[in-house]
Amino acid sequence: MTGRDDGGKGQPHAGGLASLADVDHGDTGLARAGETTEQAAHNAGNKGLHHAGAAAAWAEGVNATKGFASASEVARLAGVSRSAVSRTFTTGGSVSAETRRRVLAAAETLNYHVNHLARGLSKEASRPVCILGGNLSSPYQASLLEHLTRRLHQAQRAVMVINTDEGAESARDALAQTLNYRSTATIVLSGKPDRSLIETCLQSGQQVILINRMGEFSGADHIEIDYRSTMSEAFALLREAGRRRLALVSSTARSPSMVTREAGFLTAARQAAIDCRVVRAGPASYQSGVAAARELFGGGQPPDGIFCVTDLLACGVLDVARHEYGLRVPEDLSVLGFDDIEQAGWIGYQLTTFAQPLAEMAQAACEMLLSPAAWPPGKRLFQAAAVRRRTL
Repeated sequence: MTGRDDGGKGQPHAGGLASLADVDHGDTGLARAGETTEQAAHNAGNKGLHHAGAAAAWAEGVNATKGFASASEVARLAGVSRSAVSRTFTTGGSVSAETRRRVLAAAETLNYHVNHLARGLSKEASRPVCILGGNLSSPYQASLLEHLTRRLHQAQRAVMVINTDEGAESARDALAQTLNYRSTATIVLSGKPDRSLIETCLQSGQQVILINRMGEFSGADHIEIDYRSTMSEAFALLREAGRRRLALVSSTARSPSMVTREAGFLTAARQAAIDCRVVRAGPASYQSGVAAARELFGGGQPPDGIFCVTDLLACGVLDVARHEYGLRVPEDLSVLGFDDIEQAGWIGYQLTTFAQPLAEMAQAACEMLLSPAAWPPGKRLFQAAAVRRRTL
């Protein structure tokens, strides 16, 4: 069969009709000498080959035997060549209107979808993108993941997500699979992903985009929050509210972003010669905030101003302060959070916090991904704006 359209100019194609012919005739299923594939299909259709019931029965059999129909099966049902199917689904492909109609009808009948993964493995812009992250059920990570996947889908990029909560070894196995699929880049979320996993991505030659990993790797692109100015502002807000006994509720999960927030706030306090008590009761969770608040208010002189490195910690602190110790917020206590998760705006919290511009950060990641490779890798710095509510 030539690479031309089959709409009356091609050569006989024996295999294109064999299975369908056998459905109704039990004969050889070959196109007669001198017939094109489409002519043979048309003639066979006059004899009942493309009778709706027979075609539907054959298509149903195809769909029942395996999950995905192949282009060859579409060609059989349409009565055209395999190359005609390929040209139909190729932008700008040369194919007659009748052939296109028949191919599309057969594809719809068989629920056929083009295998873009196989077609695009040689094209970097068509390869999947890997997202590497842990604690994906937390409000901040879930929101960041939602923004990233939405932007990547808009850019028509397939996404493969690896959850690192099962440990580095399990994540490494999953990462190897993405490399087998020739994923073109890996976006690493702030928090848990182990350094060794990032090193694996860099060593494979992938583009690596790190979010709030605070310049850990010189060979990667970076998207970061300007924590220096943000933490100075957080300290200033508490001081402007008249708070003198300050505390910092942080996390035992020493991720780069958590460490940087903590260090930035303590630096601002030290420069102002203000003592600041630090409590790390566990990971950056609501329950850790509960435990930290009980420690802070359970003895000695309690703080009147608290900065929490995440909103979840702040929510735990607020509930204990109000419901276990009867403190009025903000009359007796001011609380600041960070991330501006959905819960921060709930009526029960109305938490003053700092919002990371997740939509803009996700857009920046896509722009880095879609732009030509550059060396040295780039860095995009964002401001986290204060969101004033009722806890300050």
